[in-house]
Amino acid sequence: MNKDLIAIFEYLEREKGIKRELVIHAIEESLQAAARKSVNGASNATVRIHPKTGNIDVFCEKEIVEEVEVDSQEISLEDAQMLDPDCEIGQFIDVVVTPNDFGRIAAQKARQILTQKLRNAERDVVYEGYRHRVNEIISGTVKRFVHGANLIVDLGKVEAMMPMREYPKTEKYFVGDKVLALLMEVRESENGSAEVILSRSSPEFVKQLLIQEVPELSDGTIVIDKIVREAGYRTKLTVHSTDFKVDPVGACVGVRGNRVKNIVRELYNEKIDIIPFSNNLLELLQNILAPIEIRKINVNEEDSVVSIVVDDEDFAVVIGKKGMNARLIGKLIDRQLEVQRLTDYNCTMALLREEWASATDDLSLDQPLDSVEGLSSLIVDHLVAEGYDTIRSLLRAKPEKLASIPGADKVLEQIRKQRT
Repeated sequence: MNKDLIAIFEYLEREKGIKRELVIHAIEESLQAAARKSVNGASNATVRIHPKTGNIDVFCEKEIVEEVEVDSQEISLEDAQMLDPDCEIGQFIDVVVTPNDFGRIAAQKARQILTQKLRNAERDVVYEGYRHRVNEIISGTVKRFVHGANLIVDLGKVEAMMPMREYPKTEKYFVGDKVLALLMEVRESENGSAEVILSRSSPEFVKQLLIQEVPELSDGTIVIDKIVREAGYRTKLTVHSTDFKVDPVGACVGVRGNRVKNIVRELYNEKIDIIPFSNNLLELLQNILAPIEIRKINVNEEDSVVSIVVDDEDFAVVIGKKGMNARLIGKLIDRQLEVQRLTDYNCTMALLREEWASATDDLSLDQPLDSVEGLSSLIVDHLVAEGYDTIRSLLRAKPEKLASIPGADKVLEQIRKQRT
């Protein structure tokens, strides 16, 4: 019995999930060339391995003849009948021709081919076992580090790779640590084997964590419209409900926040903002920024830019650390977001109004306010009562004075639109 070969069979079956028949076929195929070179003139030699004992036999198909002329290809009837008493001249019979030192010679010559065959077999097992599990969350143990901070994670029968870019910079790992991650893809590596790639930085990882925690996401009652993320720091997602009786945000957060807390804990305290979705851009933006109030908004559809003005004390919150919050909001609404402080906006507008008002040759500025289209008569009457009866007089008003008059900003905005 070839105990070494049997041990290999059992190891590959147990540890790698490769069936014994597949391994035997790969070895037989890889030894074929070595066998034909080892047996002189036997161009039709074949190799067979016994699955129970691991014994290797080399067979050569020979023709049964009355008188042998080519020993490597022919056999006498007398010798053939010792193998098969019913054989006849003209038939072919398999004869064992295993050389005494074939085991050593075959091992040396077939090692490279065998390695490649087994690698391909292992790759097929990995593909079959994991390709249909893409976007699933799986757990493993950190086994070692390669090429710097890239992690090799032991999943049991397979080792997976989690590149440094696929886990947040805020997370640190050591050999032996348990890790939960998203199976991002199964791909072919440079050496021809299959490689399982994991991720903890992908927005899909947070989405799958939510699906595990929130049954309403699994059954389709709640739908995640879009999710964006700065891994390790903040995730924002919009949700809506297909059942008007179900509050999408409340369901995701859970009673006393228990559902989202479990996810935050797994993400090492990364902030998660869950926002009700709206098809209306202004409403969606207000939902994202709530309770912060948007003072002014301008949408440039041509350049996909949204400009907003917020109170000075809210500016830092909207922008976020190193502009992170504004970037995420921009990704969530599929537009570039520009944010301005209210005082800066007022100063800019005051300078612009002063520039307009100084245009002495523009007689249209001396027209009464009610000549401006689209204004409420109540607002116009209020402004006239305050002493601003023409467009020019309103443009020259101090910003602090205008701030105290309800509707003045709307009139100025209407004037700006008509002049541009």
